[in-house]
Amino acid sequence: MEKKGRARQAGSGSLMESLGGSDREGHSGTQSSHRLLAYSDALISIIATVMILPVAHTKVEDNELRESVQLLLSTKICVYLMTFLIVTVAWAAHIRLFQVIVRIDDCLALLNLVSISQFSLMATFPENILGILLFCGCVMVIGVIQSVIVLYAFSQPFLLSEQIQMSENRTFYKHHILKVIMRVPLMCFLASIVSFVVFQLSYVLLAIIIFLPYISRCVEWCHKKVMGPVEESPDSVLFYTYLPNEPLSKERVEAFSDGVYAIVATLLILDICEDNVPDVAVVQQRFGGSLVAALQDYGPEYLAYFGSFVTVGLLWFVHHSLFLHVTKATRFMSLLNTFSLAFVGGLPLAYQLTHEFPRNSQNELEAIQISCVIIFFAGIFQLAIWVVALYNEQETLHPYVRYGGREHVFMLAKLALYPCVALGTFFLTCILSKFSAPIFHLMEITVPFAFLVLRLLVRVGLALIRLIFCPDRPDLRSVVDDDESTVPFNALVT
Repeated sequence: MEKKGRARQAGSGSLMESLGGSDREGHSGTQSSHRLLAYSDALISIIATVMILPVAHTKVEDNELRESVQLLLSTKICVYLMTFLIVTVAWAAHIRLFQVIVRIDDCLALLNLVSISQFSLMATFPENILGILLFCGCVMVIGVIQSVIVLYAFSQPFLLSEQIQMSENRTFYKHHILKVIMRVPLMCFLASIVSFVVFQLSYVLLAIIIFLPYISRCVEWCHKKVMGPVEESPDSVLFYTYLPNEPLSKERVEAFSDGVYAIVATLLILDICEDNVPDVAVVQQRFGGSLVAALQDYGPEYLAYFGSFVTVGLLWFVHHSLFLHVTKATRFMSLLNTFSLAFVGGLPLAYQLTHEFPRNSQNELEAIQISCVIIFFAGIFQLAIWVVALYNEQETLHPYVRYGGREHVFMLAKLALYPCVALGTFFLTCILSKFSAPIFHLMEITVPFAFLVLRLLVRVGLALIRLIFCPDRPDLRSVVDDDESTVPFNALVT
């Protein structure tokens, strides 16, 4: 350990010695970027989440009640999902940029603040040409500012990661990063031009941005198959690759996710405070001054709020449990997490829909089914993250969960609970349509109790399976405990 520490000190010392006098002076005026990145993550998570407000606050007129709620909201929901995902694509680009730039100075901090201010303008809802132009304009400005950040950082090498500082191909890195950053602004520029000609085609171009890394990888693979392998620089695969297993900062993924869950929960209570608190005059006139009677009249709204808040909290709990086992987040895991968060952001819409329409109407049934679909996809993408992590378990999971057993089964049960319950509720509402609202609210209320007894149910289930199929097999846990008793604690931790 002492040799490793001395080697690190020698390496850092040689790095500082390699810097010129002005570089050393500039290095002393820099600071770590953790707080700046935390602020950026919080702000971007707010911007991405409030995209649901134009959908959740859609007022359905009386003459529109005859139409299907799904038809009325389907376009807005698709636009919300697309804009949410594009904002998170820009956020992922921000992550990758500051994995290359590890220190900041005042100039870099101000450039980042200007870039973040453009994110706040992206909260517009691009349902018309003007909205698309403003949205695309913000993305293009962000791309230009990030390019300026790259040029400035490479002009001050002490701001860069140590690998790039020590590399002989620093110019190659700079050109490669600039090329990757400018692809998204160019696509948005093309979408803004196309919006004047074919409005719907601009949405297609914006949707391509979400999957642009994977499209690029497919194009490169086809090119290699047709033209043969291309000789690459040894450094070209270290940063800004389009590989699905390219690492992203796990801490920033968790921070962004926590921000989305917190904002979604906050949006729910804002609707309660705004619309469902009886006025003093109304209490006196309609309910004879009885506040209890007035609150009972708003019972369905409060029940919908409570169920939605509990759903948000439990989905966060499952997300928290999942990332406790994860050591490294990859690009593909981040994409699946983004899809899950996009549907979590739709929970305020689910809350609004479940008490918006008359009882036992077709619109109420469709609204509850939309809510079930939102909860199902929010949970199923969390389950997909776990499957991808298991597929690359040597790189992405802690050692104590790599080898199966009870923790694997318990984690799988937690992740599968909400998708299974939401799917079952959806089919029950199709069969028992007259009781759709009670069934949905019963599901939201009983799921927390299911989480409380889930570990017990998993243990009982595993014991029954072992008793039926492997009655003579020894208890593996006792064997592991005996083996671990002879292993030092430090070895178990590391």
